[in-house]
Amino acid sequence: MAPSTPLLTVRGSEGLYMVNGPPHFTESTLFPRINIINVTNKGLRHSFDLPKAVCLEFSPKNTVLATWQPYTTSKDGTAGVPNLQLYDVKTGTCLKSFIQKKMQNWCPSWSEDETICARNVNNEVHFFENNNFNTIANKLHLQKINDFVLSPGPQPYKVAVYVPGSKGAPSFVRLYQYPNFDGPHAALANKSFFKADKVTMLWNKKATAVLVIASTDVDKTGASYYGEQTLHYIAVNGESAVVQLPKNGPIYDVVWNSSSTEFCAVYGFMPAKATIFNLKCDPVFDFGTGPRNAAYYSPHGHILVLAGFGNLRGQMEVWDVKNYKLISKPVASDSTYFAWCPDGEHILTATCAPRLRVNNGYKIWHYTGSVLHKHDVPSNAELWQVSWQPFLDGIFPAKTITYQAVPSDVPSEEPKVATAYRPPALRNKPITNSKLHEEEPPQNMKPQAGNDKPLSKTALKNQRKHEAKKAAKQEARNEKSPDLAPTPAPQSTPRNTISQSTSGDPEVDKKIKNLKKKLKAIEQLKEQAAAGKQLEKNQLEKIQKEKALLQELEDLELGI
Repeated sequence: MAPSTPLLTVRGSEGLYMVNGPPHFTESTLFPRINIINVTNKGLRHSFDLPKAVCLEFSPKNTVLATWQPYTTSKDGTAGVPNLQLYDVKTGTCLKSFIQKKMQNWCPSWSEDETICARNVNNEVHFFENNNFNTIANKLHLQKINDFVLSPGPQPYKVAVYVPGSKGAPSFVRLYQYPNFDGPHAALANKSFFKADKVTMLWNKKATAVLVIASTDVDKTGASYYGEQTLHYIAVNGESAVVQLPKNGPIYDVVWNSSSTEFCAVYGFMPAKATIFNLKCDPVFDFGTGPRNAAYYSPHGHILVLAGFGNLRGQMEVWDVKNYKLISKPVASDSTYFAWCPDGEHILTATCAPRLRVNNGYKIWHYTGSVLHKHDVPSNAELWQVSWQPFLDGIFPAKTITYQAVPSDVPSEEPKVATAYRPPALRNKPITNSKLHEEEPPQNMKPQAGNDKPLSKTALKNQRKHEAKKAAKQEARNEKSPDLAPTPAPQSTPRNTISQSTSGDPEVDKKIKNLKKKLKAIEQLKEQAAAGKQLEKNQLEKIQKEKALLQELEDLELGI
């Protein structure tokens, strides 16, 4: 049976409603207030009267609903009532209530099969089993533990814990396998580091390794207003490393591929670099630099979107990461949200309040760059949230990547390009093509500094024939004019070395001089390209003509 189309949930000042996914996009309002709805038959399951609730979260298998409201104490100083509730979705009964004062990390963490659930309580992580919250099954105790992350996937379960440094001691992240927490050698791996006020821990899908983004609030060198970041790699087999990033600056985003064998990092002062690394932390592919601060792998891991949102203009680059080929470059201006559809073909971008309170709305794209559906919220309304219906892995099979834009009934919009301000004194003068930053192209689009590619068998055979013909003509000339025979060149002389001999014919000498001038200019362009400078199209075309110019020069010097 073919999978159903993913639904889209939209929440805003107009209410909470659902939209059918591609290709229909029809709407139907369903939610009058905080309710639990069965989206299969659209029936109301339960309704909870929680006027102060500000956070909601379902467990992975949708059996438990967690709600949180701000913690308050009574006027006489007595302790407040529990503000974190866990409800059984099937029966609607409250399973357990806890006191959770901070909103940060308020929600308990479940394993994907809900066998274990964990909460951070003071210096301990409490583990519950099979959603029995009345009994603590296990505890992980570490002094000043600040954060933890459960691994995805089935048993054996693993947990990464972070303890910040203090009094000159470094911060560290340790990996454990549940429930083996006791003993000096209980940890699977340990990575300590300085310069960490907070960390972000990212497990890969197979739970074999963790990436840790360590951040400081202040960059003591003064290079960045946003502090300083470093990227660390920790594997459950005990291996660890610092990921060496070739460009200095902030780390904007790090994402794992669903294959768990590589990850992409977006980093460096703008224009930012993007690089794919393997599990040895070696770079696999460099996407160059561009206006980007985020990366998103498709659910199947075969497509990667590099995007620049927030204070950037919303430019996206869609890449086939199997062949490292650029598919499309759409622009989603003013976007505050991005999400892949579970089918791996469609993309959702949205402009939501309160991040932006004007031009709210959302778009559904095909990864080839076509806008398939667009919804603009009226100017007197706001869009707060929009999200895809989740599906289990494997429901939607991966399809062959296409590079041709799919047809769409939505008219295309050309992004408005703001012209640069020109002072009055310069407005009647020619515009100079100058850039504040020179962008570096991807590694497979960089101009080749030299002809280092090996010749094919046919090209090698033709080259030998030409060299033999050239040698025969040179020998014939030497026999006619032995006094004019040139001194044999050393064996190490490069093929493109320019000869200083003259032919005796002024017209030929003039042509030779012009060819040498062009070849010298090409050598300078190749040196600039090797130094990392991005060349213009006409400059790249000049480099491509080098072989023909060398051939013409040789023919003129030999009198062919």
